[in-house]
Amino acid sequence: MKIQMLDLSEQYKSMKNEIMEKMDEVMSSSRFILGDNVKKLEADVAEYSNVTYGIGVGNGSDAIHISLQAAGIGPGDEVITTAFTFFATGGAIVRAGATPVYIDIDPITFNIDPSKIEEAITDKTKAIIPVHLYGQMADMITIKKIADKYNLVVIEDAAQAIGASQHGKSVGELGTAATYSFFPTKNLGAYGDGGMIVTNSTDLAEKASVIRVHGSKPKYYHHVLGYNSRLDELQAAILNVKFPHLDEWSQARRERANYYTESLNKQLIEIIQTPIEKEGNYHVFHQYTLRVPNRDELQEYLKAEGIATMIYYPMPLHLQPVFKDLGYKEGDLPETEKATKEALSLPMYPELKQEDQDFVIQKIIEFYLK
Repeated sequence: MKIQMLDLSEQYKSMKNEIMEKMDEVMSSSRFILGDNVKKLEADVAEYSNVTYGIGVGNGSDAIHISLQAAGIGPGDEVITTAFTFFATGGAIVRAGATPVYIDIDPITFNIDPSKIEEAITDKTKAIIPVHLYGQMADMITIKKIADKYNLVVIEDAAQAIGASQHGKSVGELGTAATYSFFPTKNLGAYGDGGMIVTNSTDLAEKASVIRVHGSKPKYYHHVLGYNSRLDELQAAILNVKFPHLDEWSQARRERANYYTESLNKQLIEIIQTPIEKEGNYHVFHQYTLRVPNRDELQEYLKAEGIATMIYYPMPLHLQPVFKDLGYKEGDLPETEKATKEALSLPMYPELKQEDQDFVIQKIIEFYLK
């Protein structure tokens, strides 16, 4: 591809020496599990999220699963969430023994539609998992009001949204807990898997810290069934080098997103829908995602021109074969199903060159106006 979805090489070059130095420090210390680098990252990310606790875990999927278990969600419980998300959201609910209840999305943001939540609540409902898709927070103000009214746990799936905020409130401030992924492609990415739970709940933080080490406290004494899911010390060291640059990278993403939007809207505003940042939101643009007609044809056209794009997500969770026993059928979530046929994500990363953006923009305009 001439233009990749994501190129991490420039970022690495800019901090290679510092990263290698920190990795050597870890190697020399011989402290590889839950050491000082993990503790520092947990404290820094919690402070950044305006919450009290950070609990480093093996990946973003485990962060959701462990949060649910620590919040007491299990067999017989229902968890309301969105079907327009990565599999980990629904998978974590089932792994915890609970049942996902999928509701439709807001067609503007692709996020869970709060107006659909109350009608989905039953006496088995114990939690809501809003997903802050593509880097923009779901309507947490409304979701929190509903959760408070029905005494529900809220776990924010913020795998794509570290640094996002809503009316001055950070990810994690309005929910019971929030979960991050440090997968390499994320806005704050490690060089392997990693994740974190952030929360103001002392009880949830303590339970999550025990669950991540096989449910052991003290060591070799197990009162709950836990997992081996710890953030690696080497990955934490790398993330500690990258973390101070996060706000700068988020701003660079926003600038590139604005450039895409302004340029595309000049000629295609009646044809395509560029991302809309809801009032009061700070969108960190993990992905820059369009709604377009003839999506698959456009993707093939761009591919032939050497431009990488991605479809997040081609099949919604409620129609996935693994969830067929839940009884959903095509047509149950019309906005979600429509989005799977129209959403297309363009190249997006902080180092993306304007000349490359110009080429992408030119080819999209050519496709629709040729």
